[in-house]
Amino acid sequence: MENLNLLVNNLRRMPTETGWLEFKHNNYKPDTIGENISALANSATLLEKDCSYMVWGIHSETHEVLGTEFDQYTLKINGQEIENWLRTQLSKNADFEFHSVQINDKKVVVLIIKKALYQPVSFKRIDYIRVGSYTKKLIDNPTIQAKLWDRLRSSNFEEQIAKDNLPAEEALRLVDYTTYFDILEIPMPSDIGKIMHYMLEDGIIVSLDNGLFGISNMGAVLFAKHLSNFSSIFRKTIRVVQYSENNRLNILKEYTSQKGYVSEFKNLINYVDALLPSQEVINGAFREKRSVYPIKAFREAIANALIHQDFSITGTGPIIEIFRNRIEITNPGHPLVDIKRIIDNPPKSRNEKLASLMRRLKICEELGTGWDRMAISCELDQLPAPRIELYEGSTRVTLFSKMPFSNIPFDDKLWACYLHACVKHIEGELITNQSLRHRFGLPNTFSAVISRLIKSAVEEKLIKPLDPTTAPRHMKYLPIWG
Repeated sequence: MENLNLLVNNLRRMPTETGWLEFKHNNYKPDTIGENISALANSATLLEKDCSYMVWGIHSETHEVLGTEFDQYTLKINGQEIENWLRTQLSKNADFEFHSVQINDKKVVVLIIKKALYQPVSFKRIDYIRVGSYTKKLIDNPTIQAKLWDRLRSSNFEEQIAKDNLPAEEALRLVDYTTYFDILEIPMPSDIGKIMHYMLEDGIIVSLDNGLFGISNMGAVLFAKHLSNFSSIFRKTIRVVQYSENNRLNILKEYTSQKGYVSEFKNLINYVDALLPSQEVINGAFREKRSVYPIKAFREAIANALIHQDFSITGTGPIIEIFRNRIEITNPGHPLVDIKRIIDNPPKSRNEKLASLMRRLKICEELGTGWDRMAISCELDQLPAPRIELYEGSTRVTLFSKMPFSNIPFDDKLWACYLHACVKHIEGELITNQSLRHRFGLPNTFSAVISRLIKSAVEEKLIKPLDPTTAPRHMKYLPIWG
């Protein structure tokens, strides 16, 4: 690790030991180290620090450099090096590194411990925490335990470090900061310090305790020049696959984006639009080509897949598949809201900081209206309703090209009826036989067919009549939750 001297000297300037910092001279009992790793990792999370530290060779009170006899390479427990032994005794989410450095010609050993993620770090199946400068069992401190779990539940992917220990120039070399300034319409500073100010303020780049910098997962996912530079997220690239027919037998084109989502989004939408079938329409005196899919619909579906994916599911990322009769957009994870309330529900995202930044960068509105726009744009073009399906560990949204009413599967007709009722409800209106016929582009002769569809939707508890006593021809309906 670079800048170890600077890190140790910065830590020595701390007035006292803290919940994330422990100084020792020659006390390197294995069990004590294991308990302290657990305590310091958990305390780092509690105190919202990325790392905590144990430093041998420093006086615990005066912070004078004493040097240490501790050698992490020669100390063995039951024939194992100390580091290997610790990893067998600590929980799987423990992440730590030993380093050595010479300061004032004296040996100092630094143990860097990453904060606990998802659950407390335990040693020999016991969770520890720092209380002042002491290491205690977490279970004996229920108030602290509750606060820690609150922090763990709110700890997120965005704030974790994708690449660390970078000088400012190297950090900026890896991110597409020019796109950030272009989209926000901010004149790009000529001074590197001022550029770094913006990157640090938005959490794209973060300061480290050793004076160097790290690129956050959020910064890398959104602004990486090459996602392959970041081992923790390179599998989160966006894939676009076009097939020749309505199955996956023959691939016509395949493209994998190598850039961050913000840097790539405009090009991605244009690329997908160019692959979609189009039709020629006359607009006034001019002919123009128009996609058979509303651009608002597939733009929102793609943006939602990027923003709301579950980044904790590794090894897979968003994929856009284009068939002759449909587009399928699949992302890791499930929605945080009931899919039947996806139209009217308040906005909710598992990646709140990422969603907030993407809203400022005009990729999304963060108002929970993405599905509203998808449903409305499909209705206006009298297309089948966008379908949402949940699979093990993933969500798929399907947009269909225009098809005869008789060819639409019955379940999709019911779903379209339900979404139509949701759209009408948020517009302050009600569904009728006539409005649903218009939604599907059907003539009056289909009135009986639509009545049967409405009856089935009522039986499936998707919609309900406003007033069951109304005459059938004047009946109006609203969503079941309305």
